[in-house]
Amino acid sequence: MTRIVVIGAGYAGVLATKKLEKKLRKQKLADSTEITLIDKHPYHTMLTELHEVAACRVGEESVKMNLDQIFAGRKVNVVLDTVTKVDFANNKVEGKVSQYDYDYLVVAAGSKPTYFGVEGAQEYSYSLWSYDDAVKLRDRIHDCFRMAADETDAAKRKELLSFYVVGAGFTGVEMVGELAEYTPILCKRFNINREEVTIVDVDGLSRPVPILPEKLSNKVDRRLRKMGVEVVMNASVVGVGENFIKLKKNDEITQHVAGTVIWTAGIESSDITTEIAKEVTSGGRGRIQVDEHLRSVEHDNVYVIGDNMLYTAPGEERPVPQMVENAEHSAATVAKNIVSTITKKGKLESYNPKFHGVMVCVGGRYGVARGGMAKHQMNFASFFAMFAKHFINIVYFIQVMGWTKIFSYLKHEFFTIRNNRSFLGGHFSNRTPSFMLVALRLWLGAVWVYEGVMKIVEGWLTTPMLAGFFGGANSWFDSLLGRVTPGAADAVASASTEVAAAADAVASASTGAAAAADAVASASTAVSGAADAVTSAGTVIFDWNFKLFETILVSGVDLAHSTISDIAFKIQVPFVDWFVQNVVLASDGMQMFMQIVIVILQILIGLGLMGGCFTFLSAGISLVLQAMFVTTTGLYLSTFWMIFAGLAVLFGGGYTLGIDYYLMPFLKKKWQKVKWARKWYLYND
Repeated sequence: MTRIVVIGAGYAGVLATKKLEKKLRKQKLADSTEITLIDKHPYHTMLTELHEVAACRVGEESVKMNLDQIFAGRKVNVVLDTVTKVDFANNKVEGKVSQYDYDYLVVAAGSKPTYFGVEGAQEYSYSLWSYDDAVKLRDRIHDCFRMAADETDAAKRKELLSFYVVGAGFTGVEMVGELAEYTPILCKRFNINREEVTIVDVDGLSRPVPILPEKLSNKVDRRLRKMGVEVVMNASVVGVGENFIKLKKNDEITQHVAGTVIWTAGIESSDITTEIAKEVTSGGRGRIQVDEHLRSVEHDNVYVIGDNMLYTAPGEERPVPQMVENAEHSAATVAKNIVSTITKKGKLESYNPKFHGVMVCVGGRYGVARGGMAKHQMNFASFFAMFAKHFINIVYFIQVMGWTKIFSYLKHEFFTIRNNRSFLGGHFSNRTPSFMLVALRLWLGAVWVYEGVMKIVEGWLTTPMLAGFFGGANSWFDSLLGRVTPGAADAVASASTEVAAAADAVASASTGAAAAADAVASASTAVSGAADAVTSAGTVIFDWNFKLFETILVSGVDLAHSTISDIAFKIQVPFVDWFVQNVVLASDGMQMFMQIVIVILQILIGLGLMGGCFTFLSAGISLVLQAMFVTTTGLYLSTFWMIFAGLAVLFGGGYTLGIDYYLMPFLKKKWQKVKWARKWYLYND
């Protein structure tokens, strides 16, 4: 049995473990290998999103992914333990709970804040480098405003409302931006004047986020100042106390009131990585030196990735940055190299990462980014930068937890966003009470039941009718479009009876279009005269041909006298036309089969919607049927309300006064226990 131990369930550790398990399974080595992932928490934390929790833009659950869910259905042994030592001589990992033997070790233990020896910094400041940090800081910010609202002592009130963020790198700028965006909301809630609140971002750097081009750094600076943040650069922090902070600038030390100091000034390797670094070649802040294959230079079976690795790529002057993209790339390289070593197939891969850019958000509505290809990058700001940020997050979620996390992310970031704090504003946020949709759901269901019953009355279960249903509608559209030549007038006249019959079918497919049936019937009477008369019986509003499909909007009568029930819309799709002619209308038996299916679906859809049972499925099929009508017979505009009603009740429409209120939670609970559904993340929390 080959034993692989991974220390740490951060970005690098989780991805390396998943990739290892997948590669070993494909090589049919899953039964002969054992992968153990060790972390002190039962969850993986989105460290890059902690500022959103700290400033209450999203809920705390949004930045956590449970490890048992991530590795469901996979041969990974997830162990909760705190690693205290690695015994390289005996290939053992020692933890507080147990010991773990290994043949291959992956060190991905991540980082922790570093305080650079600043007096009082660790004791009196709030860090932002874990889930617990974000929750504590969120509560602290809220408590400060709550207590300040009742505070009568001016000095104490000033202290409570003074916030200093130490650090103007990625974490510092994102934290201070979120805080500045959240402050007006808290001021309104607690009836506090915004001018009383002091927010300062301080750093010894010359400009915010210096890894960005100077132009983008300046945009960040201007945005922060516009949000009411005092940006203090070229100033170092030399002391932090219970209610103050000391700054040194130009050899002058000043002390300032600071009720809350948030420390984001830098990171160093975690405790266990620092201990390991003492026994192997390493660099500053506990980063372990690795070779081109990401192995410790002393131990061929020990790999180091993510924040813990110290490696300078070929042609580069500086070590690879401690950022998520490096964690992703290094995880992939290590997984490949370990599997190659085990199987003795292929060459070890040299690590030569191509980074695609960086971005920083300043609150939920604004950001800047530089990205693109490795050697061809461009600057982005505002909407495009924020779009890039969310897109990159989704790409990561696809790798880690698939659909279920993507759905959760979209829900927290857009559909239930608080106080419109999104680059899309609150336009996509769910605000309409679901009980307001009950009447619409009931009416849509009743109409579908009526349609199904009427088709039974018309004989859809006993007589083939689709030829006239489709053919008559097509003849009517062709006549209005002038596709019937004068020489074919007699043929058109002989088909007028079929057109009139088809008009009823079109109106039936387009629920509520009884008035339109009369208009079509009158048009078909004119057809019997001559083709020219047919053409003049209605109006072509537009006919746009896009090669792959054609969009047609016509009126059955003169446009000046048209009502919404006279205007019909159709999307002509050649493939659909071919399918109807060669499959649906190929035989009477096929016509009867399709007619019976349509009738049954219409009645089941209606009953489902009226009862609020499987509402998503019912509304979805409703939309599919409407799409079918649009591409075959066309729909009168008076019927388009059914499309929009289907969209309105698609998500959660049956949870109010419906069976889904009881049924869906029960089914979801059962579904989440299905092994393959958990393995492929085909569920929602």
